[in-house]
Amino acid sequence: MAYDEALAERIRALVGHGADVTEQKMFGGLAFLAGGHMAVAASGQGGILVRVDPETSAGLVASTPAGPMEMRGRQMAGWLRVRDADIETDEDLKPWVERGVAFARSLPAKE
Repeated sequence: MAYDEALAERIRALVGHGADVTEQKMFGGLAFLAGGHMAVAASGQGGILVRVDPETSAGLVASTPAGPMEMRGRQMAGWLRVRDADIETDEDLKPWVERGVAFARSLPAKE
């Protein structure tokens, strides 16, 4: 399944076009990076992937509709999956995009 182009456009509008923002095809979807670090992606499996502080992952899974991202059967701390049904509006999507971008920008910039 290809990623949802309309969802990617919604993310693009929320991420903005700062000098540190880039896009890259990744994980079968389209990732948005800040400072060279993935922040959020329109997933090829539907919904979005969001990068967060690994220490907050479990709390976010417990208190939001997000679930842990799994890669090759292994849960990845600091990576969350949010389903399409939970980001139908920009009001639903915006906090996830902001959370991912803020975390990516908190990391040392890659050169």
